[in-house]
Amino acid sequence: MDARKAHKASSSSSPSSSSKRWKYDVFLSFRGEDTRKGFTGHLHAALSGDGFRGFLDDNELKRAEFIKTQLEQAIDGSMISIIVFSKRYADSSWCLDELVKIMECRERLGQKVFPLFYNVDASDVRKQTGSFAQAFEKHEAGKHEKEKVQRWRNALSQAADLCGEDLKNADNGHEAKFINKILGVVNKLLDIKSQLDIKHPVGITSRVKALSNHLHIENSGSKDDVRMIGIWGMGGIGKTTLAKAIYNEFERSFEGRSFLENVREVIANQPMGLVRLQKQLLNDILKSEGVNVDSVLKGIEMIRRRLPCKRALVIIDDADDLHQLEAIAGARDWFGPGSRILITTRNQHLLQQVGVDGTYIAEKMDEEEALEFFSWHAFKRRYPDQEYIDLSKRVIRYCQGLPLALRVVGSFLFNRSIAEWESHLEKLQTSPDGDIQKILRISFDGLPDDTTRKIFLDISCFFIGYDKDYVTKILDGCGFYATIGISVLIERCLVTVSEQKELMMHDLLRDMGREIVYENARGHPEKFSRLWKREDVTDVLRDKSGTKKIEGVALHGSYGPRFSGQAFTNMKKLTRFSAQAFTNLKKLRLLRLSGVELTGEYKDFPKKLIWLCWHGFPLESIRDDFPVQPKLVALDLQYSQLKIVWKDCKLHQNLKILNLSHSYELTKSPDFSKLPNLEELILKRCESLSEVHSSIGDLGRLSLVNLEGCVSLKDLPLNFYKSKSIETLLLNWCLSFEKLAEGLGDMVSLTTLKADVTAIRQIPSSILKLKKLKVLSLCDVKWSPSTNLLPPSLHSLSSLRELALANCSLTNDAVPKDLGSLISLERLDLACNDFCSLPSLSRLSKLQDLSLHMCKNLRAIPDLPTNLKVLRADGCIALEKMPDFSEMSNIRELYLSGSDKLTEIPGLDKSLNSMTRIHMEKCMAALISLLILGRTSYRDGLLADMVAFFSVEMIFLIGSTMSMTMILCISLCLEVLVVILKG
Repeated sequence: MDARKAHKASSSSSPSSSSKRWKYDVFLSFRGEDTRKGFTGHLHAALSGDGFRGFLDDNELKRAEFIKTQLEQAIDGSMISIIVFSKRYADSSWCLDELVKIMECRERLGQKVFPLFYNVDASDVRKQTGSFAQAFEKHEAGKHEKEKVQRWRNALSQAADLCGEDLKNADNGHEAKFINKILGVVNKLLDIKSQLDIKHPVGITSRVKALSNHLHIENSGSKDDVRMIGIWGMGGIGKTTLAKAIYNEFERSFEGRSFLENVREVIANQPMGLVRLQKQLLNDILKSEGVNVDSVLKGIEMIRRRLPCKRALVIIDDADDLHQLEAIAGARDWFGPGSRILITTRNQHLLQQVGVDGTYIAEKMDEEEALEFFSWHAFKRRYPDQEYIDLSKRVIRYCQGLPLALRVVGSFLFNRSIAEWESHLEKLQTSPDGDIQKILRISFDGLPDDTTRKIFLDISCFFIGYDKDYVTKILDGCGFYATIGISVLIERCLVTVSEQKELMMHDLLRDMGREIVYENARGHPEKFSRLWKREDVTDVLRDKSGTKKIEGVALHGSYGPRFSGQAFTNMKKLTRFSAQAFTNLKKLRLLRLSGVELTGEYKDFPKKLIWLCWHGFPLESIRDDFPVQPKLVALDLQYSQLKIVWKDCKLHQNLKILNLSHSYELTKSPDFSKLPNLEELILKRCESLSEVHSSIGDLGRLSLVNLEGCVSLKDLPLNFYKSKSIETLLLNWCLSFEKLAEGLGDMVSLTTLKADVTAIRQIPSSILKLKKLKVLSLCDVKWSPSTNLLPPSLHSLSSLRELALANCSLTNDAVPKDLGSLISLERLDLACNDFCSLPSLSRLSKLQDLSLHMCKNLRAIPDLPTNLKVLRADGCIALEKMPDFSEMSNIRELYLSGSDKLTEIPGLDKSLNSMTRIHMEKCMAALISLLILGRTSYRDGLLADMVAFFSVEMIFLIGSTMSMTMILCISLCLEVLVVILKG
């Protein structure tokens, strides 16, 4: 419903005294002969079209006392009177009597009066000159009493002195624009605030501000463009509430506006739902009730034909299908210049299909917002009762910032006892709230196919917190087309991906997925498709009641779901079951065990496993009777007791991932000849491992080799370096590893090489052949004084983005002279080295992070690239000279603590606008350059380390705000006498 119509309805039906008194929004006083069929008629039509109740006297030719009484009652019952002063206005004694009545109502009732000067000067009205003088000559010569004429004169003078509008001063006398301007004034004078109801708008202001940055409604540069913006987020996160707030905030800025709520539901549940929405859109924006739409195609044509002249605000709430949007807002040119179309959806891909100009990602409430919002529902006030605070915080943790859940749970708990609260919270741990689940399930039911639904259920039961690429390979092995499937889940807000590329899911979505697994078989775990609850798995395995319906099982023993090195040392506490308990699980795809031992024969073990994750595998080798797993994609036996992987390697045609990390007794890797499709080999902290089988070089698809922490490993077989597929080689903390062979340069696909804390003395010169190398890390490598660690030139490593050589005792001679030619470098770590100077780095245009921490001999930092964001040079006790910071407008963080010899930082005052953090403890003389700090955004504690202003007597902070915490920090400086804040 259009907000004006909502206002009209609420004004006519509200029981408040004000709505009973005000019968009309606007009373129009005018001279009929001058403006009835022109300006005033158009103004009245515009007011009516905008939903305002305007009184227009239609009885010009039929004046009588009863009509005069009606007019006076209409004036009394109007919130605003608009007086249209025209040249012959004062000719009419009726108009003048109306004016006197209007001014009396202004004085007596507080009525708002707004004069319009239509082709007449305000001074003529005020002083009764010009045409008004001629009119009063006639009145005074006639039968009117002098007192009455004087009242007319006084009313004219008073009205002309009020704030109004003159047609001549508005858009060069353009009447249509003048009328639009008047409508805006009426909006403001009526001060309509509750067009769309929002209960408890906690945290909404900051979100409206953030979304406004996408909308550009008040941006003069975007005055005529039509923008489409999306609000994307999971169900119940507050997308509709935010859209309503945007509507209420900005609807006055548009000629037309329409809020189409619950689009998905309307289309699904109402006959011709899409046609109804098209009709509502047209009626709302055209301010009409008579638009007739009888088909989608006709609706499209009418929107395209009738709305391009309207600057409109259109909100399409809960869209989930491209066809819907194409029928409602198929193109930007369907709407007038300056229009804004806001779409709320759970489907990010839908916004991409439409081609929105920006997407606002709806955020869950933080803890403080959640507590307040919950309290309004649970206690009807802003904060909880004291005795309920801890219980309320438990609810907050359960709801995880989801407004839907906070509202539902809060409303349910209102006016209940502490015992009832505790009981309900316990219930929620095992039986999620049905009202919450109903809303969340809409996204699940709306998934495009059963395969994508299976992916969601697998993730919710087994893979939360797992690497996205890892899970993709496993589910691809299940035939689920996981790359596209997971993308769809992300687009529908059912799954998120962390910065570490781990699959994550809101706990309530996880619970929803698991509830779906329970459907139709609650209390009968042997009929579930997936088992993850310890008690359910235990019951099925103890009773050997498993069936072919079970596709996935996860069981952790007494050590919990995360096995560890401590558990490895005490394998006697393993939880034991018979291997025969798995005999009937013919369709088992996914098996995750932790701290579990299976006794007996394995010959009847399921043979269709895709994923076998068995942390704490208790055997010294994989038994011969363990069935071949032709579909197995990932074998994860971390923290195992393995000494050798298998005595007789059987063909594992599809195995892509082998993870034997923390198998502390493993002395040598398996033979890889029967693993032709292996892509990832992970042997982290296999501390007894001293030999890697030479067949590793024959693996044509191997891309990742992780040998971190293999402290007994001295080298790799020469065949290893023949690999053309390996992209990542990790050797960190291989304490005994001495040498990378010259064949390293033949590994043409290598992009990442990390060998921190190894016994390597020299990197082979063939490394220069690695044109794809992006990351090279050799920290804490003690090179031989007789030979340099690196080749003298690194120029050919043109793809290198990260170079880390910290704590390598590098001297001037050991630093490559052409370091500044690595044009792709983004991060350079040279901390804790012995050089005194460095070559110029100014050409490294992509460099963002430079670390020179604890380079105690460094005397001068060379010129730096202007794009640098972070400079770490703390602990450089010999540092005397800094580069010019004048052009470094992107610098964010500067660490210079402990540089006693530093006398100045040229141009620092010009780069302070971009600074967010400065650490300069014990930089005495250099701090003089901070006497004048430019406009910047310092945060609390930013100056906490600036406690050595030994000679500074006065600090000026110009254009900057400073908290008491920061003032206190500066006050600790020994000689600071005055702190002056300006601006």
